Amino acid sequence: MSENTEAAPLWWLYLVRTADGSLYTGISTDVQRRFAEHENKDNKNKGAKALRGKAPLRLVFQIVVGNRADALKLEYKVKQLSRAQKQELIGLDVDLMKFETWLQTKR
Repeated sequence: MSENTEAAPLWWLYLVRTADGSLYTGISTDVQRRFAEHENKDNKNKGAKALRGKAPLRLVFQIVVGNRADALKLEYKVKQLSRAQKQELIGLDVDLMKFETWLQTKR
């Protein structure tokens, strides 16, 4: 049996602000690639439908969260936050542990 020496990719949680000030929350293993897809500069329409026609877009928050399952759970929690709480999150300079602790206080 061969051993899989390739490490699992790290997943990131990110927030994008649209031209009208709306906030979009997503996850990816490559935030820069995904953000470029959202911007759709190559006209391949690989970005989220929710962001189409809402340019210019700005990447306003990103944090590494580990594996895909953890990323999905945190994405759900962030999507449940109020706009004011998301604004507060954007202003934080946190690592994952502080981020999870902060989220716990927002329930």
